[in-house]
Amino acid sequence: MNPFNFNLKDYIESRRAQINRALTHYLPPHAGQAEILAAMNHSLHAGGKRLRPILCIAACEIVGGNGDEVLPACCAIEMVHTYSLIHDDLPAMDDDQLRRGQPTCHVAFGEATAILAGDALVTRAFQLLAGHALTRPGHDQPKWLRVMQLIGKAAGYEGMIEGQMQDIRSEGRRLSLEQLERLHRLKTGAMITASVVSGAEIGNANPEQKAALTDYADSIGLAFQVQDDILNIEGDPAKLGKNIGTDQQRHKNTYPALLGLTPAKSRAAMLKAQALRALDIFDTKTEPLREIATYIIERKR
Repeated sequence: MNPFNFNLKDYIESRRAQINRALTHYLPPHAGQAEILAAMNHSLHAGGKRLRPILCIAACEIVGGNGDEVLPACCAIEMVHTYSLIHDDLPAMDDDQLRRGQPTCHVAFGEATAILAGDALVTRAFQLLAGHALTRPGHDQPKWLRVMQLIGKAAGYEGMIEGQMQDIRSEGRRLSLEQLERLHRLKTGAMITASVVSGAEIGNANPEQKAALTDYADSIGLAFQVQDDILNIEGDPAKLGKNIGTDQQRHKNTYPALLGLTPAKSRAAMLKAQALRALDIFDTKTEPLREIATYIIERKR
């Protein structure tokens, strides 16, 4: 990859198309149970950025791995992410009506079906990973088991679910910056870090490379949430595909609410700088991860 010719938009579009083809392979649109599959596919193919699986591919490639090899992990990660969005949107949680410019799953299919669609996606993700691990040669299986463990921990009560729980419990109560960052390292950052480290694991990264990529992912995970909070204030609903101002209505703890809008933007820039420094140990193939760090804090959706 020539760094002088690198184009992030082209890179993301080609990787997104690759991931979408793989998702269709691992979750066919028609396979018997029409209603539940329709609900699963409604949310899975609603036009997501595919940021987490793209990070997984880029991390694999930066350590010298083959990006095609990580596609099962990419699809599992996106299924887990989509399940979390379906459940986040439910009336008992954030009660959102729009997601990615389309009716949320419970609006389109009913609350019970949406709950089951989320459950079906997360269980399909681990079925996919286990099935793929069983097809690998014996010496290759342990790394796929480690990837399953990484994703399971990040998605579970030690990661995303605990972060969501803290988010719910903190509504209407002012958190310190330290508490807010711990919440978001769990709710948003854990799955982003798992995506990057899974790619590194599959690419056979050495311990120094894994540590550097973990530092990178931890920084962009927080930066992603800071930018989400900013977009909830000054974003364009047409570009975001969802309503803005909802954080303030729900009295949620956000970076702009705690720090102010301008300091929140400065914090996002600082986190980006930390992420880029973590990549300094690599001498090749850094452009995708560097450009993604910039994209995260400049994106409009």
